[in-house]
Amino acid sequence: MTAVPLGAAEISELLLTASAAGGSAAAATVIGAADTAGIRPGARMALVRHPSDGTTTRGSLGDASLDALAVHHLDAALDDRRSRDGIRTIEAPRGQIELYVEVRRPIRELIVVGAGHVAQPMAHMGAMLGYLVTVLDDRPDFATRERFPDADRLIRADFSDPFADVVLHERSFLLLVTRGHKYDFECLIRALRADPSPAYIGMIGSRRRVRATYVQLLDEGFDRASLKRIHAPVGLDIGAETPEEIAVAVAAELVMLDRGGTGVPLRGVERVAERFFTDDGGEDTAAHGVETEP
Repeated sequence: MTAVPLGAAEISELLLTASAAGGSAAAATVIGAADTAGIRPGARMALVRHPSDGTTTRGSLGDASLDALAVHHLDAALDDRRSRDGIRTIEAPRGQIELYVEVRRPIRELIVVGAGHVAQPMAHMGAMLGYLVTVLDDRPDFATRERFPDADRLIRADFSDPFADVVLHERSFLLLVTRGHKYDFECLIRALRADPSPAYIGMIGSRRRVRATYVQLLDEGFDRASLKRIHAPVGLDIGAETPEEIAVAVAAELVMLDRGGTGVPLRGVERVAERFFTDDGGEDTAAHGVETEP
């Protein structure tokens, strides 16, 4: 642990750098330490998790035992994906300490593997939804700026090691739309073995193609729990047929998973007609806020 004091600018740079590199980080700043000798407001420390460098700590709150407690709380904050910035009060050996905790996670990234017809509208929709969009393909004539003007990165990939130039992380949303079963399989093996695991692994394909992939994965030693992590066939059932419609179905599934939706029609969820209007076509009194007898 490095005990060198950190300034506010250094903390901000640590958080941003970790997020941009596909890692996550949390920082604690002392904002209240009443009657606690040796602990001064403004002291800062950070916990950084990097996909390749592991976990490191920077800075100090001015006391070794308090640093250990802070690391515990920062670690828990990173483990809880619902954690947000805010004030935390912790019980330290010398009394209560108030910390302001900041949490930064990797930038949401949509990684489209394959640069065919479905990939084009999918990259466009991913950008519209605020994802950092990366498109991979082994064909130089396909992964081009002309075909993917909305992509943040275009990578010429070797499907035998598709993610050699891509860092998979906890906010990676992976979509496999390659031109062949063997390429899907190579990508799936590496995605399922990635640590940390991607947030989403989706694969396009017919029932037959998906089944063949699952059988091959089981033969390779993957268990059924691993198969359940794969969204295949990909997307919500909206009757999609064209590449653009398929992209809409996939985008809807991504939003549903990210926001905790159900995927059912809102008409069935809200039931406005049933709740606010009578069977005879007249308007129910409840629509005007008038209570009726039970």
